[in-house]
Amino acid sequence: MKTVLELINLLKKKEITPYELVSEYIQTIEEKEPIYNAFINVYKEEALERAIELSKKNPEDYLLYGIPIAIKDNIAVENMELTCASRILLGFKSPYSATVIKRLLNEGAIIIGKTNLDEFAMGCSTEFSYFGATRNAINPEYVAGGSSGGSAVAVKLNEVPIALGSDTGGSIRQPSAFNGVVGLKPTYGRVSRYGLVAFASSLDQIGPIGLTVKDVALIYTIIAGYDPKDSTSVNIEVDKFEEIFKDRKYKIGVPKEIITEDVEKEIKDGFYWSINKFIELGHQIVDIKLNYLNYALGVYHIISSSEVSSNLLRFDGIRYGYRADGKNLEEVYINTRSEGFGDEVKRRILIGTFCLSYGYYDEYYIKASKVRRLIKEEFLKIFENVDVIITPTVPVFPWKIGEKIEDPMKMYLADIYTVIANLVGIPAISIPIKIASNGFPISIQIMGNYFKERDILDLANQIFTSSNL
Repeated sequence: MKTVLELINLLKKKEITPYELVSEYIQTIEEKEPIYNAFINVYKEEALERAIELSKKNPEDYLLYGIPIAIKDNIAVENMELTCASRILLGFKSPYSATVIKRLLNEGAIIIGKTNLDEFAMGCSTEFSYFGATRNAINPEYVAGGSSGGSAVAVKLNEVPIALGSDTGGSIRQPSAFNGVVGLKPTYGRVSRYGLVAFASSLDQIGPIGLTVKDVALIYTIIAGYDPKDSTSVNIEVDKFEEIFKDRKYKIGVPKEIITEDVEKEIKDGFYWSINKFIELGHQIVDIKLNYLNYALGVYHIISSSEVSSNLLRFDGIRYGYRADGKNLEEVYINTRSEGFGDEVKRRILIGTFCLSYGYYDEYYIKASKVRRLIKEEFLKIFENVDVIITPTVPVFPWKIGEKIEDPMKMYLADIYTVIANLVGIPAISIPIKIASNGFPISIQIMGNYFKERDILDLANQIFTSSNL
């Protein structure tokens, strides 16, 4: 398996052509897709045509010359189907490309396909897809994680060297941890959300999934930056790739009280191993306390479901996508949304509508927003004394497909460590550090201060290269 940086070197030396490279990845996809179901659509002909076009260009003019990439199917690519893994958007082709897509294409990337996800990115197993579950790259009897399960599995299986996902409560980091790859959620506002189908607008963020920290960092530096088309985009200078990896020394905050009995033993052991490894590497460990962590998951689900209730109003069968029959307009609305949305999406719409309803708005949504503010203030105070915070990425290993599908509360607990970065809006990265006795990876999460992606990428690379995976 070659990394993006290795492939760029081969392509620029003309030891392989973009056409040959794309052909190799398409062959791998065709071999593995019948088992793993990581892709919703593969654009073979379009990718090969793009590869031929790039072969006529100067490789030195592009940062990603000839590099194939997979895109989570809730990110718009012009003239490609945009399904969000939902029946309600079947057949809809995007009339425009997201800002992140334009930036990747401008640097010579080749889009090879759109990856599977939990419907509208709502889930943490990629079982809630109209196109069927994506299977774990290490053991196909187990879940891939979610909602960016297709992107994480595609990278781990070497179907693509790099992929884009979106992260609302851990949807990049959690499947990355389940499949043993690296996943980055940038600071809210760092990467444009223009062209990302909204799940929860105050939480969503696009980020890369790759084999190594350096591959992820390269893609991050390309897709990040101010975009006037996104009102939440922040105009702050983006780190240059060559300035990120300097092996700096950091003060690392460790909230040891979060390692409860619910955390799998080998994950716990891996986390403590990482603390000792950071000390060996010359970093300072500082004990910290996260007083509001126990409230984070509840706050996240109230706020995200409330935003879902609002954002998904547009899907009514009138303007685009799936339309059910009905005797009148109201019946068309009801039948379309009943038939078009899956169970998990309907569950979250109902929760959100309840939380925003008269008599409950103050009790749920307003109260959750106040606690979110307290969590943010706590993190700002912690970052006055430390540079980064580390936690496990997930408390459990992947579960068997179908095992928890009837008990969503058990699934939601897999996001206990990841949702907090979205609530606060800070950058976070998941890195595999060890392999457990069951064959699954053990990962840690590094969270940084606002717009300090450089710090978490630098530190992540230090432990990633020390882990000898």
